[in-house]
Amino acid sequence: MKFILSIDQGTTSSRAVLFNQQGEIIDVAQKEFKQHYPHNGWVEHDAEVIWQDTKACIKKVSKGREDKIKAIGITNQRETTVLWDKETGKPIHHAIVWQDRRTADYCKELVQAGHAEEVQKKTGLLIDSYFSATKIKWLLEHVEGAQDLMAKGRLAFGTIDSWLLWNLTDGGVHATDVTNASRTMLYDIQNGWWDKDLLDLFGIDISMMPAVHPNVHEYGFTDLLGASLPITGIAGDQQAATIGQACFEPGMVKSTYGTGCFVLFNTGPQCQYSGHKLLSTIAYEINDHKHYAIEGSIFNAGTAIQWLRDGLGIIKDAKETQELAESVENTDGVYFIPAFTGLGAPYWDSQARGTISGITRDTNKAHIVRATLEAQAYQTRDLLEAMQKDSGGEKIQALRVDGGMVKNDFVCQWLADILQIPVERPVVIETTALGAAYCAGLGVGLYKGLEDISSAWALDKRFEPNMEAQKANSLYQGWKEAVQQILK
Repeated sequence: MKFILSIDQGTTSSRAVLFNQQGEIIDVAQKEFKQHYPHNGWVEHDAEVIWQDTKACIKKVSKGREDKIKAIGITNQRETTVLWDKETGKPIHHAIVWQDRRTADYCKELVQAGHAEEVQKKTGLLIDSYFSATKIKWLLEHVEGAQDLMAKGRLAFGTIDSWLLWNLTDGGVHATDVTNASRTMLYDIQNGWWDKDLLDLFGIDISMMPAVHPNVHEYGFTDLLGASLPITGIAGDQQAATIGQACFEPGMVKSTYGTGCFVLFNTGPQCQYSGHKLLSTIAYEINDHKHYAIEGSIFNAGTAIQWLRDGLGIIKDAKETQELAESVENTDGVYFIPAFTGLGAPYWDSQARGTISGITRDTNKAHIVRATLEAQAYQTRDLLEAMQKDSGGEKIQALRVDGGMVKNDFVCQWLADILQIPVERPVVIETTALGAAYCAGLGVGLYKGLEDISSAWALDKRFEPNMEAQKANSLYQGWKEAVQQILK
């Protein structure tokens, strides 16, 4: 029996998932970690805790199976920014998380100064505090000694994959993959290099930047489990999910419902730019296959369920949400917009904040829970409508979904109803971890190519729309009117 170890480092937890060669989950170890909110709209993580938690999960899931593990793959929360001292291996500050909005005003200044077109052409991204570049600049300007370390060539930047890779290899490898690089707002996604003009714009020295490789690559070796073990696959979480969902043909679309909601539309080997405030990004680079995608990013999805649990205390477990939602016929006009850290695509309003509208004296917790679940479909429709416009109006044929939230049949059926297209849930919904495992397996020859992955994808359930289009459109119109109330 041959196993692949997938490190799945997310926004709220670190996990190690053990897969067999058939893509079946053998075991999982997971640790949630603390979120730090120093100020309104600021979100930080302790990178040292992330590494220690990840290491503990790796050791737990691999115990007694070390000799059967043939490779390691890494997938991670993208854009989250860590700076560390290359000599000590210690971070100089907490990691600034992708959700963090502290540089929003600076981003507005960049747009007003006329940099938006250049940034989008080179990186495929809109200027926003979501991405790594302005987070790096903030750290360089606000952390004592950071500029001095950079001048000495001792400062390293990395997204979480780079940070984990550095630690797994005992400081031997400072690298990342093309998908994580494409989310920094510093990487030219067509020419395949760190862009000097953008580095200069943000005051970043090239010595800080990791080497960039394809998703399938021999990144290095770790002796964490004893014998030297190759790390042969890395992909940012949403691109890893795209690989795990086998969305390898142009026009295929996947949506992941984790901390946020992320939809990727495969556009093929040519980079296409959005005219509707979506992002262009590298979907994957595997062997001789390099495909791009149009991506829509929603900042808050699973976080809304966490808020119901931890903030309001109206549920004790996410598993309760389906029964509560189905206990009422509808939301009775309630809409919940979970813009805790601003609105992402296609609005890009960093100042917007969450709201619940339509509340009456008869509103109860079931209505709030249902509105929270329904919001995922409305947010997704926002993205798909923009994607269809970018693709010339061609209708999307089906949506492949994954992430913890799609265990909930209500969520999947509501998606199908509001989107008016079939929704396909695979047998393995942990497709982010699976995608990283596939990359690692390709790197050591356990799979021959993308065709092996496509043939391994298996459908669990297909949800067909059973709501009339007129009703779906009316409900969605109510959502759009609610959103307009909070846009700045």
